[in-house]
Amino acid sequence: MGAYPGIDAEERGQAEAIANNLREMSRLGVPVITIVIGEGGSGGALGLGIANRVYMLENAYYSVISPESCAAIIYRDSGRAAEAAQALRLTAVDLEGLGLIDGLIQEPAEGAHTDPNKAADFVKETIQKALAELTPLSREALIEGRYNKFRRMGNFFAE
Repeated sequence: MGAYPGIDAEERGQAEAIANNLREMSRLGVPVITIVIGEGGSGGALGLGIANRVYMLENAYYSVISPESCAAIIYRDSGRAAEAAQALRLTAVDLEGLGLIDGLIQEPAEGAHTDPNKAADFVKETIQKALAELTPLSREALIEGRYNKFRRMGNFFAE
């Protein structure tokens, strides 16, 4: 799901509300850590990205558009979702390779849903490690770190 793209939503200030939220999140003087545990998508992906650290469960995906919607727009055929997903490079491994996330979180052998407690332990370890790195930083350093991280996004060459 994402923000409703209709004119009536825009007339009620949806875009401004989203922009204000992103601005305020970027100014937080505390560590911000994002964990994508399943599907991080649509406009919500923007909010997830405004963090000092972004981690993903190894089987999660994260994109500003679903493969089905992308295929419908680009190929005019939502049935080509698998092809669109490949082009989007939205898997945890892809995004780590592009430097868009800070790391992968291991899942139990058959996936997080098969052993939620073990998966939660892996998430907890990741959060504790990130907090240990981020907590000593000043408010200014945390904000500057998020800013610099955003400035680096997209600075890569397609393979």
